[in-house]
Amino acid sequence: MTAAAAKGPASYFPSIEKKYGRPIAEWKDLIRSSPLTRHMELVNWLKSEHGLGHGHANALVADTLAER
Repeated sequence: MTAAAAKGPASYFPSIEKKYGRPIAEWKDLIRSSPLTRHMELVNWLKSEHGLGHGHANALVADTLAER
């Protein structure tokens, strides 16, 4: 039996790691260390400063902020 497929924001994680070459933990550490706190501020920051696409940035921010 195989593991269940990831759902929600985590379903983007394999493609994020493949496309940008950094582990998810590293992206989450970047988000946590940012002085920004609002969802869309963080999404826009990842897009402008790190070159992520909107969907990937949104998934990372949503999952990271949900941990708080």
